[in-house]
Amino acid sequence: MYFDSHCHLNFPELRGQLPEIRSRMQAAGVSEAVVVCTTLEEFPQVREVAGMDAQWWCSAGVHPDYHESKNEGMEEPTVERLLGLAADPKVVAIGETGLDYYWHKEERPGSLDWQRERFRVHIRAARACGKPLIIHTRSASDDTLRLMREEGAEGAGGVMHCFTETWAVAQGALDMGFFISFSGIVTFKNAAELRDVAARVPLDRLLIETDAPYLAPVPHRGKTNEPSFVPHVARQIAELRGMTQEAVAELTRENARRMFKLAA
Repeated sequence: MYFDSHCHLNFPELRGQLPEIRSRMQAAGVSEAVVVCTTLEEFPQVREVAGMDAQWWCSAGVHPDYHESKNEGMEEPTVERLLGLAADPKVVAIGETGLDYYWHKEERPGSLDWQRERFRVHIRAARACGKPLIIHTRSASDDTLRLMREEGAEGAGGVMHCFTETWAVAQGALDMGFFISFSGIVTFKNAAELRDVAARVPLDRLLIETDAPYLAPVPHRGKTNEPSFVPHVARQIAELRGMTQEAVAELTRENARRMFKLAA
């Protein structure tokens, strides 16, 4: 059985067909999933979707791409607000959070302090509630690791989701006790360097995900992604590691349940 450790089933591309998606998940052997939150405004919907299945869970947090200058009226997270949401037993993680400088390359020095402070808030909340972090990093790996160290992120643990960075970045996160999760990107033709990283991550720190509705794996690349496609990620990892696909499915499921602190 497979565990999709990161998806967005509440997004419009998927929300209207949840019964069908659930059916396809069951047919593909995908038994569990975490529905990941990107804004506080969407949390009620995220929680509602997670409640549709006993094996679906969710997170609480604000993605680094969102800012009030572009998303008028959005709520900025505080430690107290995140702790309140994390008290719900269906909430198994804080995030997704992190740093994303990709769309801010022309920003003046210091203008991204809001991203860094928001990331610190999430780390502090995760440490306080004892739930793992779901970390997104893009074009910001040095600062991401630096803030993780400064805020003691190892005290919360968590996952570097949809990993696309170098082995050195993976090692930095692994040294803090984090898991590394691979999405459909690992199946892409131009992802040879990422496959090298996937071949090196310790098996007890390895996770798989879809990040649905984005990044559908080969052979579905270009289509709307969904959790039933996560076995294709497992197949690629299995080929890299010289393992059976079933073994990868089982170990990544066990890793996800351990990281998210789900009862046996």
